Amino acid sequence: MKILVLHSLVPPEAPPEDQDTLIAARAVSAALAWRGHAAPLAAFVPELEALRAVVAAQAPEVVFNLVEGIDGKGRLAYAAPRLLDKAGVRYTGTGAEALIVTGDKPGTKRRLREAGLPTPDWSEPPAWAGLDDGRWIVKSADEDASLGLDDASVVRGAAVPARAGACAASYGGRWFAERYVDGREFNVAVLEEAGRPRVLPMAEMTFEEWPADRPRIVGYTAKWDEASFESTRTVRRFGVEEREPALAGELRRFSERAWSLFGCRGTARVDFRIDGQGRPLILEVNPNPGIAPDAGFAAAAARAGLSYADLVERIVKEALP
Repeated sequence: MKILVLHSLVPPEAPPEDQDTLIAARAVSAALAWRGHAAPLAAFVPELEALRAVVAAQAPEVVFNLVEGIDGKGRLAYAAPRLLDKAGVRYTGTGAEALIVTGDKPGTKRRLREAGLPTPDWSEPPAWAGLDDGRWIVKSADEDASLGLDDASVVRGAAVPARAGACAASYGGRWFAERYVDGREFNVAVLEEAGRPRVLPMAEMTFEEWPADRPRIVGYTAKWDEASFESTRTVRRFGVEEREPALAGELRRFSERAWSLFGCRGTARVDFRIDGQGRPLILEVNPNPGIAPDAGFAAAAARAGLSYADLVERIVKEALP
């Protein structure tokens, strides 16, 4: 087959979370080539006729969509599937609507609550309704990659507006507060198979040798500075299915329901925290998770017995008629 690997346009000076897109694109292309496919790469252009020309130049049977944003803005990732739909091109992964809805994190939480799915309380500006003196974590409302997340993100209620304002001034965009859940964290990777969601082995993010006075969060440094204390001490562990089958069953059920609720396709990741009563709470639903070889999704696939090439080919297979 001929498969065009479409990725975000990433300048050389881009931060590591954007460079990760190129790492994934090159890895996907190499995996497909190893399996005998032609897999050229191309950068996404956010203009319909120009995109048509890019695709026409390669004439692929399917586009492998790895566009994670435009000009570093993840909230604009929906533009790729939207324009590919308009161009009548078959592509991997989820459609524009799911990316738009889940790209609004407070909006996602409202949809989860309406569907009866558990998620921590939250508060939004300008009213900041519901804030109390408990601990809250201030997060970007429309960007991923742990943008702006560090120890100072966890504050008491009275400090939320000032922290959100400082983040908006530094990074732009909208910011909101979510009730901080000081509990275990799970990342659940979901892979489409035969049109249905398959929950891969679930990863728990553990905080090894973590100082007692530091909030346990997977912040920006933990994700993107591999040599940092935060990165080396944030360890991914599998095996909850064997150790705690009841908890694993709840995580699986909620992940499958979230997949269906938001109309995910191809791949998705659902992030959880476990509260003091042992109840899973959905933090975020990401229908466009990173699939670089060192990412959590690839690790979960490997745990399930899928090589990286297996994973990539299965994503392509689900996009075919």
